Formats: sequence, C-alpha cells, structure tokens
Amino acid sequence: MTNETATASPAGTVPAVTAGCVELARARPMALDSGEEIGPFEVAYTTVGDLNADRSNAILICHALTGDQHVCGTHPVTGRPGWWEEMVGPGRPLDTDRYFIVCANVLGGCMGSAGPNSTNPATGSIWGLDFPVITIGDMVRAQALLLDELGIDQLFCAIGGSMGAMQALEWAASHRDRVFSVVPVAGAARHSAQNIAFHEVGRQAIMADPEWHGGTYHGEGVVPRRGLAVARMAAHITYLSEVALHRKFGRRLQARDALSFGFDADFQVESYLRHQGSTFVDRFDANSYLYITRAMDYFDLAAGHGGRLAGVFQGTPVRFCLISFTSDWLFPTAESREIVRALNAAAANVSFVEIETDKGHDAFLLDEPEFQATVAGFLEGAARRRGLPVR
Repeated sequence: MTNETATASPAGTVPAVTAGCVELARARPMALDSGEEIGPFEVAYTTVGDLNADRSNAILICHALTGDQHVCGTHPVTGRPGWWEEMVGPGRPLDTDRYFIVCANVLGGCMGSAGPNSTNPATGSIWGLDFPVITIGDMVRAQALLLDELGIDQLFCAIGGSMGAMQALEWAASHRDRVFSVVPVAGAARHSAQNIAFHEVGRQAIMADPEWHGGTYHGEGVVPRRGLAVARMAAHITYLSEVALHRKFGRRLQARDALSFGFDADFQVESYLRHQGSTFVDRFDANSYLYITRAMDYFDLAAGHGGRLAGVFQGTPVRFCLISFTSDWLFPTAESREIVRALNAAAANVSFVEIETDKGHDAFLLDEPEFQATVAGFLEGAARRRGLPVR
C-alpha cells in the first residue's frame, strides 16, 4: 500500500522528486533488536531518477541524525533546498541521470515515518514514549522492507554521513547480499563515550523542559521548545571545527558596538546558535531526538562478534569506500582507519580517503570538491564492476 506524489524541483536543478509513504510489515510485525515487534508501520521516502530495466542502479541515501528524506528539491516544511543538493542531481556525484536515488525517513523519525510522534494503530493515540526503542539495525531492516516494496533486490550503493554512515555499515554487515557497495562518510563502527556524553546532555535538556511532560507533550498541546533548542545548540557545536567557527564569527559582536554586560547575545556566535536552536524546533520532534540519539549510542558493529570488527566483514562481497575529514573531531579519522584495518584483515575490497578541510564534521554537507570527486570516482569504478553504463 504505497502513496506517491511527484513534485517538480526548483529551477530545474534536479528531476522531479517523487514523495511516497508506504505501510510495511503488514503480513507480520518486524522484529526489533530490543525483543519487541512493530507492525504494520509507515515509512516515508523520496525517489529521484529512473530505475533501470534490471533494477540494478538504485542508490540508498541514509540520512544523519537531524536529516530526513528530502535530499533535493524544496523541503516541504522549511521551504529550503534539500540537504544534499551539493551531491544529488544531473552530473553530480549521485547522478540522477544515471542512478535511481532513494532516501527514507528513518524508523523513529518525525517526517512521516513511524516514530514517537506518529499514531499507535493499536490505540489511535500518539505513541510518545510507548514507541519501542529502536536501533540502527532496526532502521536498516525497515529500509530493506521498503526496498522489497519497491522491487529492488540489491542496491548498487548505500551511502551516508554521520548516522548515515552507521546505516551504510549496517547494510554491509547485516545485508551483504543486498548491497553491492557502501560509502560510509565521517562515521564509526561504534559510538564513542564522548559522543554518548554529548547526546545525554541534549536528552537531559529536553527532559528538563517543563513542557516535556514526561514525553506526553503532544496530548498537552505544547512543545518542549527550549529544551530541544538547547539540545540542538549543543550538538551543532560538535558539527563544526574551531577554525571554522573562528573564521565565521571570531569574537565579533552581534548588532552592537560594545558589550552589554548582560546575558543577551553579545557575540555573533551566540546569535547563530540561538537561531539554529529556534529554527530546529519547527521541523523536528523532541521525542524523536531522544529515540534517534539513543539508537546511535547503542550502535556497536562488533558487539555481536566478540568485539572483533574484522569478524563482521569476513568473506564480504561488498566494495567499500570510507571517507573522513581532517578537522572532524566528532567522528575523527582514527575511527575510520579502525574500520579500514578491520576490512583489510578480512581481505575486503576497500579504499579510504582522508580529506583535508577545516570545515569539521559537517564538511560532507557543504561544497567540498575533493569529497565530491572522491564519491564520483568511486561510483564510476563500482559502476564498471557492476556492469552499469559509465561516463
């Protein structure tokens, strides 16, 4: 049961974007890592480009923590361009003239997929904290069910940055026969203690907001805006580098000639973070933030293999391209190198590029020519191996 609508993208930069929402796990519920089950449930997604005759040119884009399925075209909530238009479109690395692009809002998300802000079909009420706790593995299982619905047996590639990299790695680990290649960008095989700590600060900010009401704020007709905004502000700092922050803001004052000797936003960087927080609450659900950060915290690819990461990839047929950024302190290069060493130990087909940039973790979302060229080059080589038309 799929509902799809096609909308034209602005200025003809990309082909028409098809938005869909499909009900999955209709015949039987989907098992979750927690031991619970869910189903039927909905997943919202977009597609761009055309699926070829043998259905071999599909690329799954896996979005990051605060992303969604709207990678290109006009975002229906913000009215702004999609979050990866630097990468998706005709002649771009994720070339919509050559590939069929799919991006799904993750399970637990808040842009149409089942999550804590959606309706529990068993009760007719908003799930809230009754929604089962989900993992990266659960997100990928839901994506696999979506691909079944779309008639795609094997992906040409799964690609994503940050939490998207975790999903791409999970595809290679748990669904190796369904993905030809993966491109994990600025990711890791497990969430570090530092990153779990940052997430906990954000979750506590949300739960300390009086408007959170123990997660039942939907029923109260309110939103824990202040807590969610603070969570976004704290997280956003980790996406940037010190150099990038200094270049963009330094210690410049915000709309004033002198210090106020008070607690208004004296500095431009303060005003910027407050803006990031206030706009975020208009497009994201607070409970979804709790659930998705927890899914990232639980991610540990080697946990089921006695802590031996190479065992995850033993005998894998998947082709890998890992990419990191020199100024990324949230997911530093050392964590990508650990995965590369494990892949080498498993005799996997792997390439690795560390890109010199001062833009921090968010470099994969920005205009970074070397990153774009790396992805395009890897996909070109993978296309040759896959037997797809090449440039």
